[in-house]
Amino acid sequence: MDFDRHCAQIVDQTARLVADLAGADLRAPVPSCPAWTLGMLVRHVGGGHRWAEQIVRTRAPGFLPDAQLRVLDGDDTGPLPGRWLVEGAERLAAALRAAGPGVVELWTPVPGARTPFYARRFAHETAVHRADAALAAGVPFALAPEAAADGIDEWMALETLPVHLERDPAKRDVLGAGRTLSFRADSGQAWLLDATGETATWSRSGAGAAVTVAGPLTELLLVLYRRRDAGGDVEVRGDRALLDRYLRHAAFG
Repeated sequence: MDFDRHCAQIVDQTARLVADLAGADLRAPVPSCPAWTLGMLVRHVGGGHRWAEQIVRTRAPGFLPDAQLRVLDGDDTGPLPGRWLVEGAERLAAALRAAGPGVVELWTPVPGARTPFYARRFAHETAVHRADAALAAGVPFALAPEAAADGIDEWMALETLPVHLERDPAKRDVLGAGRTLSFRADSGQAWLLDATGETATWSRSGAGAAVTVAGPLTELLLVLYRRRDAGGDVEVRGDRALLDRYLRHAAFG
């Protein structure tokens, strides 16, 4: 997926999230985000869009306070603020398109990134939180194959950044001899995560590994994000303990 598709997905997935939650009780718990209600999830998504929009629009040279996506208490007794959610997504997409995918100097949470980081990150952030909402509301969740594959690509690229080992030294627990993980989609696409070195690396590869996780693209994405357990439509072959070890430490948000 390219920059324009990422911008479009931010708005599309937000609109779908609003549709998925039509008539939902915002006080309902979100099983995939422990201690959150649907109202808290909604405030996190909308706050995140507005935080990123401000960074992109102002070309912020440094971190901007992000309390609006971290402090989530609020009144969940009212209706879903659907228009507020969609407006935030539209404003972020508009700011990104105005800035363009070229070299625009602004702060990003990972080294060397620019506006395409925010387009891609919030495209997939929104899609995964839409999955959270769908799981909580008991409605089906589906994602276009291209978006799911790009989401896995982004996950691998971000999760293997060496900077995460500095920020969270506990992640080094994943590294070690023979620690390779393969994620294979029913579509034929495959990813190999190699954690045998001083840092982890990844590639689009169907090579063998100590543990292989196989299943539909969207299900693989949700397993990586720890939104679903590996089981059911997802098969695990090989060293299940290695997969569990990896998933315990797998997070970059």
